[in-house]
Amino acid sequence: MSHLHRLSEISSRHTDDFQGTYNPVGSTAYIGGGQRIGTVRDVLVDDDQGKIRYLLVDTDGGSTEGAYIVPIGLVRLEDDSVYFDELTSGQLAGLHRYSHDEDYTFDVQSSDERVLRGEASAGDGERVLQGTGVGTASTVADTGTQARYDYRDEDTADRMFKTPERLRLLEERLSVNKERYLAGQVQIGKHVETHTETVNVPVQREEIVIERHAVTDARPVDGDVSLSSGSETVRVELEAERVDVQKQAFVTEEVEIGKRAVTEQQTVTETVGREVLDVNQTGEVRVTGDAALTDDELRRNDK
Repeated sequence: MSHLHRLSEISSRHTDDFQGTYNPVGSTAYIGGGQRIGTVRDVLVDDDQGKIRYLLVDTDGGSTEGAYIVPIGLVRLEDDSVYFDELTSGQLAGLHRYSHDEDYTFDVQSSDERVLRGEASAGDGERVLQGTGVGTASTVADTGTQARYDYRDEDTADRMFKTPERLRLLEERLSVNKERYLAGQVQIGKHVETHTETVNVPVQREEIVIERHAVTDARPVDGDVSLSSGSETVRVELEAERVDVQKQAFVTEEVEIGKRAVTEQQTVTETVGREVLDVNQTGEVRVTGDAALTDDELRRNDK
């Protein structure tokens, strides 16, 4: 008998088993009419196939305890949300709620599927589950609580327990940010430059002038004069001008210091990639729908 386990219990130990598998945990869930019912908190995976079988939709209580248990095949994926378009509030109310203390057994799974599909008797120990828009009719063997639940993986027409196929094409886009950094420093100060200036300054000085005149009419000197009595000296002081140089500082210029922001355009070039859809055709096939359009045509349609 296969058992169901929460993905959160085993993904930490078997991460490699789920690479490439769509993980809807954290997505907002809606039912028919666009009614929001909560958030996908976890998924149930069967230990036989390692496939997601049910979503645990919490009504925003923050826990999987009491969460709705909804088959993965009822999901329509759009953006980052999940939609159960064919699920009504009445069906939702009739589904079993998840409990940590009990297993989601064969009988309970069968009961929930009857709620989703409706039931008619088939006889011979079998129940035929009639389709109600959520899937085609299928047969489930009723062999007791220990029976292995049939998720009908081999039935391509029954999508109730099959993960919706979804291929995301990724595209890289440049995210340009700016950061401020110290581009440099400017130190502003002053220093003394010297040069030589020559100034012509007129200065005066006194010179002694001696003039000698011969006496043509000699006359005697008055008084008792003796030539041997000594010599007579006359002292004359001479004056002159000299240059006295002094320096004085004058304000010849004022400098104001500030800063301003200057905007300039810089061109940034980087290589980005995007994933494009590859459709390989083998044999006599015809591709219709969006897959037949080129990427340029898809972009024009989006506009």
